[in-house]
Amino acid sequence: MKADFQQMPTEHRPVPLWFWNNTEVMPMEIKKQMAQLQQAGYGGVSILPFGKDFKPKYLSEAYFEAYRVCLEEAKKLGMRVHIYDEYGFPSGTAGDINGDGVGRFKQRYPHLTNKRLDKTEIMVEKPGRFTATISRANLIGVVALDTLDHRRIDLSKLLKGEKIQWNAPQGAWKVMAFYCNDAGNSIVDYLDPEAASLYIEMTHEAYQKRFSDYFGNVVEGTFFDEPTMYYAEGRTWTPAFNEKFQKKYGFNPLLLYPALWYDIGPETVEARNYLFGFRAELFAEGYIRQVDEWSRKHGVYATGHLDNEEILNAVGTSGDFMKAFKYLEAPGIDKIGGQRPAERFYKLISSAAYNWDKYLVMSETFGDMGNISWDELFRISIDQYSKGINTLIPHAAWYNDQKVTFLPELSLRNPLYADSLRTFTDYLTRLNVLLKNDARWLGDIAVLYPIASMQGDHYFDGPLDYYKGGVELPYLDYTDLSVHLFDSLGFDHMYLHPEVLDAQCKVKDGQLSLHNKRQHNNFKVIVVPASRSLSLRNIEKIDAFAAAGGTVLFTTQLPAQATRREDDEKLRNILKGMLKRNNVHFLEKPTVRNLQAALQQVKTPFLLQFKQHPIPIIQKELAGKRILFFGNSSSDEKRSSFVLDGHFDLACWDPHTGEMESERAIIKREGSGTAVTVRLAPFKSLFLIER
Repeated sequence: MKADFQQMPTEHRPVPLWFWNNTEVMPMEIKKQMAQLQQAGYGGVSILPFGKDFKPKYLSEAYFEAYRVCLEEAKKLGMRVHIYDEYGFPSGTAGDINGDGVGRFKQRYPHLTNKRLDKTEIMVEKPGRFTATISRANLIGVVALDTLDHRRIDLSKLLKGEKIQWNAPQGAWKVMAFYCNDAGNSIVDYLDPEAASLYIEMTHEAYQKRFSDYFGNVVEGTFFDEPTMYYAEGRTWTPAFNEKFQKKYGFNPLLLYPALWYDIGPETVEARNYLFGFRAELFAEGYIRQVDEWSRKHGVYATGHLDNEEILNAVGTSGDFMKAFKYLEAPGIDKIGGQRPAERFYKLISSAAYNWDKYLVMSETFGDMGNISWDELFRISIDQYSKGINTLIPHAAWYNDQKVTFLPELSLRNPLYADSLRTFTDYLTRLNVLLKNDARWLGDIAVLYPIASMQGDHYFDGPLDYYKGGVELPYLDYTDLSVHLFDSLGFDHMYLHPEVLDAQCKVKDGQLSLHNKRQHNNFKVIVVPASRSLSLRNIEKIDAFAAAGGTVLFTTQLPAQATRREDDEKLRNILKGMLKRNNVHFLEKPTVRNLQAALQQVKTPFLLQFKQHPIPIIQKELAGKRILFFGNSSSDEKRSSFVLDGHFDLACWDPHTGEMESERAIIKREGSGTAVTVRLAPFKSLFLIER
């Protein structure tokens, strides 16, 4: 590791997106630019065909010959290539959007593109005989809903041809017909593994068939870009939904469908958690899982990110933002311009990796930010790596630097960056050496991801544009808590997904123990963010943790309902008992000061606690040795001090210069701990490495 930190081998160097943009790529120019990219300190390329004027024609033999030139040159230079699985973006059309406008996947498989859940409604005017015409095309089923007492009746079997006759009882009935229709776009059905496999066959397989000898050596990974569920007007669905649901849960979900739009009484939260939760599972197990499994089968790893990840209520866009990455080797996010606060969500991505026992965490970074300053480039990088990112993909180098669509252009041809680009890529390389490995994350605080509450309060066709998620939930505070804990108080933390809390966590010795093979951890505190609903199993596990002496913080909004209606009373009784304990706190206003006061009541020492002036810091452990990375992402000099629980012999490694054993920090024993005091210039960072 010392040798790699100083010598910075290619395998650790950043791999940027390389846009083959709006021009014809030629062999000699490919070779010339790859040599320049290597000179700039990049370790490879992720080729992104882009724009209507790109040539050779996508997926043609001429295109693959140009790609072969790149692979051969990469092998010669010792560089790596990541296969970007689309022409333009988002992944899933094979060229339609931001490409040449040709949806090759839809041309070949028109029945396997994005689907939308629709409904039609007919009000029943009076009790008695009701007759209506119902189209059978793409029909899922027909349900009658009494809008007064929320009774629901499946009328599907009464449909004869396209006529339905029903003897309506007393009530204010609405007859609803549900359809799974073509959404009218060319994007693959992300929820359907069969559709995903056929898309992979068109794209990934086309590369592997021609370049199999390069896989696992030159070709290191695959990259997908911006799948999402906000297409289809936010009502992305799939034809096999009910069949797969019944196979898993043992009943047909049709009678739950009205809850996707309306309050159906006490069953609303349960119905929505069933339906939105299962849709999120299909999203995770469809396109994303298929790409990952194909990649691993062929000796490479898969990474990628969703679109519009910064939506607080993720149900309408990402489904379940954490669970979307359950099956992906390297969960990712996109830090781009446009005032989109991805930094508030880095911890969700790194936590998703740790929850499901992975270690690679990717960020596609700097796109559409303009020609930002070096200070800003370093600031963003420090912030990302301190929050768990360990694979930064720079956005971007551009083949045609006269037709750059999204600045910055991060190559030596840009005079704004040419003089110091190698210094920056060297810096990223040293961060990768120490953090892009299978070290386990260390921390004391878990924050429950409130997806159950989001699902319980979400519905289709909400007041917001579907691109913005459809339904805003003002009570959500989980990212505010993260900012307070990490940025203001210096307490690193991991989000726990509810299913991970259930299945992979145990209460042991007064702590909450995450039982993973690699990313195992013991928590002293669990924070339950504002939630209107919570599963019974979750509250039972949290109650057991509190009974064993662990600290529990509820914030802003206490849960009042369970995710299953039959468990409501049990949940409320458990919560009532918990709040009588001295180690359980409800912070109605979880300000920085209130959080700090609650955490000061924890009796056992934290692994790391600041004495003054917190700064971003991450702790990891590799081969039994501690690695700490921290930085000053502000424009002011920072003087900070903290105490590590235990005695450590630490060395300072400077990622900006490669210097080791520097005197950048004052380190001394203090009782049972190790006290560290450090001064950091603006936009500078440092490693402490246990000897």
